[in-house]
Amino acid sequence: MTARVRHQRGSTIIEFSLVLVLFLTFSLGVMDFARMMYSWNAATEAARMGARYAVVCDDTFNKPAVLARMKALMPQVGDIQMDWTPAGCTASTCEGVAVKISGMNYQWISPIAGLAGLPAIPMPTFSTYLTREVMRQDPNSASICP
Repeated sequence: MTARVRHQRGSTIIEFSLVLVLFLTFSLGVMDFARMMYSWNAATEAARMGARYAVVCDDTFNKPAVLARMKALMPQVGDIQMDWTPAGCTASTCEGVAVKISGMNYQWISPIAGLAGLPAIPMPTFSTYLTREVMRQDPNSASICP
């Protein structure tokens, strides 16, 4: 009996390390997927916020100001496309704006994905359309316009 126990010494540590590797791989994969869903939601919200800023504020055709607002919410936003309706309208005749974010990639942070050499995942185009509003508030209030 003592010889048998002596031969199995350390087997618990080996089994624990194998199970731990599988558990950590699964846990990191779940966290990375949750981070990807968060990035997806943040990009959708950034497109909505950019469209909202464009239709509410006076400097509606100022693309750098809209992009700066969107980057404050999600710094990964590279470039945006703003399409006013109808085409060629002025600030007083525009009916709405579509703001699109394209060309974003999701980069894995999980060490397992990095070791496997998984490339960045291209994210879809995020787009929001809002109609023109006149909601400029008093400059001393909590307005979204600067």
